[in-house]
Amino acid sequence: MRIFFALFFATVYTVAAQTHQVPHKMQFGGITLTIRDDARKEIQKDVDALTQSPRHHNIKVERAKTYFPIIEKVFEEERVPDDFKYLVLQESALIADAVSTSNAVGFWQFKDFTAIEMGLRVDKEIDERLNIVSSSRAAARYFKKNNFYFNNWIYALQAYQMGAGGVLKSVKEHQNGVKHMEITSSTYWYVKKFLAHKIAFEEDVKGPGQIRVLSYENRNKKELSDIAKEVSVDAGELAQYNKWAKKGNIPDDRVYTVMIPVVGEGKGITIPDEAIARAPQSSAAAIKGDLKLSAAKTSGSRTKINGIVAIKATTNETPPNLASRAGVDLSSFVKWNDISISDRIIPEQYYLLGKKRVRASEAYHKVSAGENLWMVSQRYGVQLKKLKKFNRMKHDNDITPGSTLWLSSTKPKDSDKVVAISEVVQVDNAQTFSWAVNPAETQPTVSVKPIVVDTQELEVVPPPSKQKDSIQNIQVKGSTPTVLDSVKNNKVEVVVLEEKIDKTQHVVQTGETLYGIARRYSLSVMDLVTWNNLNLQEGIKVGQVIKLIDNQPVDKTPTVSGQVIETEHLVKSTDTLYSVARKYNVTIQEVMEWNDKKDFALSVGEKLKIKSK
Repeated sequence: MRIFFALFFATVYTVAAQTHQVPHKMQFGGITLTIRDDARKEIQKDVDALTQSPRHHNIKVERAKTYFPIIEKVFEEERVPDDFKYLVLQESALIADAVSTSNAVGFWQFKDFTAIEMGLRVDKEIDERLNIVSSSRAAARYFKKNNFYFNNWIYALQAYQMGAGGVLKSVKEHQNGVKHMEITSSTYWYVKKFLAHKIAFEEDVKGPGQIRVLSYENRNKKELSDIAKEVSVDAGELAQYNKWAKKGNIPDDRVYTVMIPVVGEGKGITIPDEAIARAPQSSAAAIKGDLKLSAAKTSGSRTKINGIVAIKATTNETPPNLASRAGVDLSSFVKWNDISISDRIIPEQYYLLGKKRVRASEAYHKVSAGENLWMVSQRYGVQLKKLKKFNRMKHDNDITPGSTLWLSSTKPKDSDKVVAISEVVQVDNAQTFSWAVNPAETQPTVSVKPIVVDTQELEVVPPPSKQKDSIQNIQVKGSTPTVLDSVKNNKVEVVVLEEKIDKTQHVVQTGETLYGIARRYSLSVMDLVTWNNLNLQEGIKVGQVIKLIDNQPVDKTPTVSGQVIETEHLVKSTDTLYSVARKYNVTIQEVMEWNDKKDFALSVGEKLKIKSK
């Protein structure tokens, strides 16, 4: 009998272990990956290690079921491949306050300066690295920033660990925009480790979890304990899911998303409708019947406009009864929507249930026939007075069909003189943008338009002659020197030119960021921080002079051994392997070999050997 049970459990374990087998082919970010046998063996070892303990594996599976719907929604909004969600298991096992040996913190393991660069708040009160919504959005934008260089999500994944510069140095032949790649034993270890996590968890995380979380947008100064009372959940439980609010206080400097845990069916939970964020449908459907929202607040079609809840009007409604149906104060309702109590409500039009924003989430809008400024204001949830200011208008009716409205920044005074804006072409972030130039095929068209590339407007100025001009004569105004290569079949091709500037320093202009300056001069943010003794939390100021070169002397006088010069570099707190390699014009791999390093970790005060001929 004992032998029977032993054989039975051995069989069960074998079957369980074999359910997570590394395939020969798999998909990631729209790329078909062919996994060679040598790599399959390596990845399979990691998969087996991840699944060998059913208890620990199931704990991670339950965390994934709790948080993945939130991450999936953020990635969908940011247009990042859904596959990246498995990386959070690799980085932190979905433990909010996980800390690495290199002081990377949170769900997505951001270091403080990178988190701040990506727009997260990190200080003694708030650490958004521990907020699943904020940190996932920052991670998504970091993936997109890296993919800007490669047009290859595998390289963007690799760059998450070693930086875009590290990938550029270590990958000899970049496969931009490919649809097929091979994974071999020489593939970077971080990528293979990620694939192991995807394989180990992909099939097991389907379906609802025991605990669900609902997003609650808070805009006012408030304590977590007060929110716990509002939504009828245990204060201690709420604090566990919101460790980002270190002291339990939520400030009002921005909108913070509070995570509300819902156990089982979530009976008894009451959440104000106007505070509910765009929760994933899987979570929303699971708790739909159990959130005790009033009939007045749940009736009618609702959506979010620029982060503001909006309700769709029906036929024959008036401002009083629409406000009543929405469950909001009438005086606030008419103020939010720039209307009066006696105004006619337009059927099928969305009306806002909160104060309009100063800026829209989009940059431009092309006016259609029959549209007025109020309609545009409602559509984008941006204040009327700001729209007029952005577009230098004195009256609401100063718009014409076909014209372009600026929604988030002030229209330049001379923009109409530079080019007649008849259309704004926006490059879709999800599409491939070609940076290649083939002068032989270049025949620029006359109808040159402003182009928005990576949220940056480039105003194209046509040359004096409109007859097959040399492409170099078409100049582009903008912070990045660019030249129009071709406009053919509605595909715009541009190439970045070298700008004739003083490359030793830069004077900060209005609206510039440290990241933008770093990218403009092909430098890293932390190089600029180090060279200029900057404080990331204080930021930079207009007129400030930023040094673009390192004027510091090399740490130690080089010693000559034959034809090889050996230098000793003393590691500072802001150093990375990439910044050190860049400083001495060597590769990351060489630095690792010279110093027998097995990973990318550096310690302050560590001495690195640098060799050069």
